[in-house]
Amino acid sequence: MHSYKTVEREAKDEFIEQRSRFIGYVKPVTTEEEALAFINEKRQKHWDATHNVYAYSLREGQLRRYSDDGEPHGTAGMPTLDVILKSDVTDVVVVVTRYFGGILLGTGGLVRAYTKGARIALDAGGIITMESCVVASVKCDYSRYGRISSLIPANGGFIDDTAFSDCVKISFHLPKDCIDTFSKQLTDLTGGTVEAEITGEQYFKI
Repeated sequence: MHSYKTVEREAKDEFIEQRSRFIGYVKPVTTEEEALAFINEKRQKHWDATHNVYAYSLREGQLRRYSDDGEPHGTAGMPTLDVILKSDVTDVVVVVTRYFGGILLGTGGLVRAYTKGARIALDAGGIITMESCVVASVKCDYSRYGRISSLIPANGGFIDDTAFSDCVKISFHLPKDCIDTFSKQLTDLTGGTVEAEITGEQYFKI
């Protein structure tokens, strides 16, 4: 998988529906332990709530879980997960907390309310695309620094750090699909005297 969508940050939003208060929470996570810790944190925070419905989706093991937490089957947890899946996001956990306002919403009303709670949570968290990138560095003399440093963004990369000593070391990352083109251009530019040292792979926001 070269790229995937997730949320950028932990966030929340809320609304009132027929006097019931719905609070949608979201957080980016990478493991089931992190997801469950977030769910338990919201359960403890809202111990007096009527329901703390949740859903999460993880890249690891393609894991997907949800809970209606006492709401009628299929009216809360599944709609929450459905929003996650239809938004094509993963490595994310959503909790929708409800404080009952005394008016029954009915099956359709509950589905719409929990769908809205999940959607506003994702919107608050900000959906982003993470792309698999090569992490690398290049050492060059000062006369070539300007041309090499401009080659990185020209190939869709980002400079992470630049160290100046007897030579210049540029640390950067760029999408995996761009490394071959970058390496060829670097060879052409320097006559093969400068090569990129690849140190790993990592996902970065694009």
